[in-house]
Amino acid sequence: MTNLIGCIVAGLVLAAVVIGIAFSRFIQPNQNKIKSAKAELASREDELKREIEARRKEVLLEAKEEAFRIRAEIDQENKEKRAEIQQAERRLTQKEETLDRRLENLDRKERTITEKESEAQAHVEEAQSLVMKQRGELERIARLSTEEAKEVLLRQIDREMEREIARIIRRAEDQAKEEADRKARDIITLAIQRCAVDQVAETTVSVVPLPGDDMKGRIIGREGRNIRAFETMTGVDLIIDDTPEAVVISGFDPVRREIARMALANLILDGRIHPGRIEEMVLKAQTEVATKMKEAAERAIFETGVTGLDPEVIKLLGRLRFRTSYGQNVLQHSIEVSHLAGAIAAELQVNVPLAKRAGLLHDIGKAVDFDIEGSHAIIGMDLLKRYREHSDVCHAAGAHHNDIEPRSVEAVLVLACDAISAARPGARRETLETYVKRLQKLETIADSFPGVEKTYAVQAGREIRVMVKPTDIDDDAAIKLAYDTARKIEEEMEYPGQIKVTVIRETRAVDYAK
Repeated sequence: MTNLIGCIVAGLVLAAVVIGIAFSRFIQPNQNKIKSAKAELASREDELKREIEARRKEVLLEAKEEAFRIRAEIDQENKEKRAEIQQAERRLTQKEETLDRRLENLDRKERTITEKESEAQAHVEEAQSLVMKQRGELERIARLSTEEAKEVLLRQIDREMEREIARIIRRAEDQAKEEADRKARDIITLAIQRCAVDQVAETTVSVVPLPGDDMKGRIIGREGRNIRAFETMTGVDLIIDDTPEAVVISGFDPVRREIARMALANLILDGRIHPGRIEEMVLKAQTEVATKMKEAAERAIFETGVTGLDPEVIKLLGRLRFRTSYGQNVLQHSIEVSHLAGAIAAELQVNVPLAKRAGLLHDIGKAVDFDIEGSHAIIGMDLLKRYREHSDVCHAAGAHHNDIEPRSVEAVLVLACDAISAARPGARRETLETYVKRLQKLETIADSFPGVEKTYAVQAGREIRVMVKPTDIDDDAAIKLAYDTARKIEEEMEYPGQIKVTVIRETRAVDYAK
């Protein structure tokens, strides 16, 4: 019994030992792994929470940045729209002013026409009165005596002789005029051959290139302060639109436009654009432009040999360096007129220095015609009188466009030489707007005829091609259409040279082989 109990106890002890060993080798390590996994899972969960929080903050920050960018783009677009609206308002104001001036001119012309109609009516009434008197005189003569009739007949013969003498005098005058015209052509040809002046058309630069489109924002500045300061100091308008890498300068005064162009180019090169720097560059550009104008005036004076000009007249002459008329530089035009007037005056043996002086100064009014209303010829005459120029020079300047009647040889010379210089090849050119309108007018005239399908103006407006419907226009009608179109163009348009009208009638037969 005791041994049995001992065996049982030993077996229990052995079982306990086996269970302890199993617990220590299998169960306890698994519990440790479970605890370690739970701890790792908790750590990973915390890390994921931190990452989620960081990502949420990042997304919020990106959303705020995108919202700020969109708002900035909307603000920039609004600024550009406001600038466009302001530009449109300025253009409308300019057009209204132009229309007002045209209405004033029309009123003046209407008054002049009314006065001329009144004068013509008065002349008609006077003629009718003279006819009535003549009839009464004839009736009285019919009852005259023989001696009185002879006297009347002699008076009639005297009048006939006077008319014959007048015809002889007129023939002599015509012959003298033909001879004078031939001699004048010879003198003008000789003067033109002796005068060699460049005829390259010049225009004031109004477009400033930019190194990149990002420069436009710097020129505008924060809330537009830079562009406002620039426009205020220069007196021009800066047009910043979608034109790539370019800014357009708009202004009536060519000197202001040149100052603005130089100042803006210097600001772009310098890179520092703010109101203080803008003022500095504008002042510098004003000095440089004034120097250029003075040098140009001195070169013109030296080239033409004109001396003794008032300093203010020299300044005005220099302003013509940046003034153009139909693409022709006014200062170069004035120099050419001076040379031509001097050459013709030498051939006619009249006052050569006076003719050259009047030729050089005849367009001086164009230096200020943007600031003073009226014809530039009259403006120039008043300016020269103010600076005590010779009376014949003042008169020649005022008469070179027949605003006043020329009363001296020098005035007639300047008028003729001005026309010669303006008419030489390359001196004048047609503006783009006039050119486009002329082409549109050509096509509109051709389209007005029935049976015309399409019309094309080609060869820079020297030829117009009219495509007709072959079912509506036959060969004979095509010839008549070309004639009618040419006649209508002659009646309704003004153009240099001639315009070729080509009517094209084409019939096509199309079929398919299957």
